[in-house]
Amino acid sequence: MTEIQTVGIAGSGTMGMGIAIVAARAGFKTLVFDKRQDALDRAKSQTEGFLKKSAERGKIQPADVQAIMDRWEGTTSLDAMAECDIVIEAVFEDLAVKHELFTSLDAICPPHTIFASNTSTISITEIAGGSGRPDRFVGMHFCLPAQLMKLVEMSPGLGTSDDTFSHAWGFAEQLGQKPVKTLDTPGFILNYFLIPFNNDAIRLVEQGVAEPSDIDAAIKVGLGYPMGPLELLDLVGLDTQKLLCEAMHGLTQEPRAACPPLVRRMIAAKWLGKKAGKGFHVYGDSKMFGA
Repeated sequence: MTEIQTVGIAGSGTMGMGIAIVAARAGFKTLVFDKRQDALDRAKSQTEGFLKKSAERGKIQPADVQAIMDRWEGTTSLDAMAECDIVIEAVFEDLAVKHELFTSLDAICPPHTIFASNTSTISITEIAGGSGRPDRFVGMHFCLPAQLMKLVEMSPGLGTSDDTFSHAWGFAEQLGQKPVKTLDTPGFILNYFLIPFNNDAIRLVEQGVAEPSDIDAAIKVGLGYPMGPLELLDLVGLDTQKLLCEAMHGLTQEPRAACPPLVRRMIAAKWLGKKAGKGFHVYGDSKMFGA
């Protein structure tokens, strides 16, 4: 297979932005696609802010900031993905949306380009079925926030070739990530536990058991988690949590995966989390986590 040199990221939201940082930081030319220029502008600004803070903390050298940003390029033209050796999709958890994207990419990208999905709930085989190249399709679920966490859940679909999976696995290691192999099952490893767990935390708020700050403090101090579940939900976005719940519950019928009513009320109030300035907590800025 062709050596991966140029990485495409489809979607510049929280996950896409984090994955793009990982790729550019690892030395890859990174093209970030989004239909909206304002979303790309925000992603670029937040990425640069994160890198500058990383330099201040000694995680990277000050000179690395510009070098990494020089490898980061945003585009509103999907045609730009034609030069990519791998394209990682990080858009809404909606099968039809993903199929539409990959159908377009299949007509644009050369045959050697590997397609990957960052989905956390939808079947890799189902997404690959609408990609035009199920043998060159793989699941690569990065752990949020991708720019800080090392985990990547690697999931082959039924049609994924051994060569494709091996190549994608090696690419994940080149990124400096820690890949683990999972079967193509709902939630893989991480979200099989995390979606019901986060919903339980939401229901504690609904029932008035404790305030969000106290729930987060209890989980961090008692279980040693670096981030509380409600802080994490604010980072993910309540609108995204709703989609994750609907996908997971639709596949498994697990009662704890069903979307809590409070999430729908918060979405209606536009309390979407950190990106909106308010969710379970109130925020004074929209900087990336870790910046």
